Amino acid sequence: MENHFADRLTRRQRQLGHPLCVGLDPHLDRVPPLFRRGSMTPEDPRTADAVEAFLLAILDRVAPHVAVIKPQIAFFERLGWRGLRVLERLVEQARSRNTLVLLDAKRGDIGSTAAGYAAAYLGPGAAIRCDAMTLNPYLGRDSLVPFLERSRRGGEGLFVLVKTSNPGSGDFQDRRLDGGGSLSGAVAEALAGEARELRGPATGWSSLGVVVGATYPGESEKVRELLPYSLFLVPGYGAQGGSAKAALRGFVPGPDGRLEGGLVSSSRGILYPPGSDTDDATRWEQAVSEALERSIDELRTACV
Repeated sequence: MENHFADRLTRRQRQLGHPLCVGLDPHLDRVPPLFRRGSMTPEDPRTADAVEAFLLAILDRVAPHVAVIKPQIAFFERLGWRGLRVLERLVEQARSRNTLVLLDAKRGDIGSTAAGYAAAYLGPGAAIRCDAMTLNPYLGRDSLVPFLERSRRGGEGLFVLVKTSNPGSGDFQDRRLDGGGSLSGAVAEALAGEARELRGPATGWSSLGVVVGATYPGESEKVRELLPYSLFLVPGYGAQGGSAKAALRGFVPGPDGRLEGGLVSSSRGILYPPGSDTDDATRWEQAVSEALERSIDELRTACV
């Protein structure tokens, strides 16, 4: 399958030598002065233009150096229709540069609603066509069916929440079940069959992946045992406190001996590094480029 997400992602990561994914979370109060316009309130029409200029400039910096970007849809929805227009343009620009787009939307519903979400973002005819998206499985297996069908037809990537990086993740995900395992473990185990079925022909990695936070590295090893073919989306690296070594705990050696098997997301560390809060274009570019290089170097070193 030519467009299989896991094959495309893994091949590009092997070329680059690292698994960094840049998250695009445009906090309005943190957009640098270089890009700010008007009041920067959600209802101000100029705010969407500022966000677009900022994120396109980020894309210019990162596209040659990473395999994938991860827009968080909440920050675009906050701006109403103008924000969704920004998201659409950003996705188009990324895909035109052969940069994969993983939409962080955490959708999870049933029946026609789930089918609507899948049709909106995945596959031919999607209004905002992305290469992959995040899903919330806690309405049950039927909430994943429309997305799995899309993936079977076109190879789109899916990342199901299993063990997230936030402090409150244990409230439900760590609950012990009658059989002795955790709820997050039960979710991972339930995905094993589909993950095996959706393996890519070129790399063997599955288009059905899971979210496993860098802040809980011990859980990564447990999930890897249950899902040997699934790519991991690893949040929590960098600003949230997870180290590069911890982020790669669930990765495995690839053909060249380097660790592979997922993508490690960094948002704030790349978008808002020290020195980037400026109206000077040269200083801003330098701050972002240095932050990007540091993250890439850390992850490359940890992959060896």
